[in-house]
Amino acid sequence: MAISALLLLTLGGASEPGSVDAAVSGLRSTKGQVLACLTSRPDRFPDCQQDPHARRLTVAASQAGELRFADLPSGDYAIALIHDENGNNKLDTIMGIPKEGFGFSRNPAIRFGAPKFAAAQFSVTSGSVDEGVRLRYLL
Repeated sequence: MAISALLLLTLGGASEPGSVDAAVSGLRSTKGQVLACLTSRPDRFPDCQQDPHARRLTVAASQAGELRFADLPSGDYAIALIHDENGNNKLDTIMGIPKEGFGFSRNPAIRFGAPKFAAAQFSVTSGSVDEGVRLRYLL
């Protein structure tokens, strides 16, 4: 009886997975695709390289009004988006300046380079989190 009670307490304390609905705004065209990356690792933000737990989405720009990341464990996350207008699966630059659109969760100020994870981070628990991401274009 004591083991079953302990098992029920353990299972009852587990939190439900959460989700993020990211509303994308500011697309300058419907050409190409939107590349999205959601990570909980500050050392892998904003490109999510070598993060096996990162969530990536690729959506036609014409369909990128809202992106959904589901079944997320509780924690802190950040989102990075690229409007890959020419469909080559990367952010094109000229002398280090992005030619294509980009955006981050919480829409932090952009100075020199991508923002730090802390500037784009938000928390997810059980339930749904709404996060708006505005794309920006420098060229």
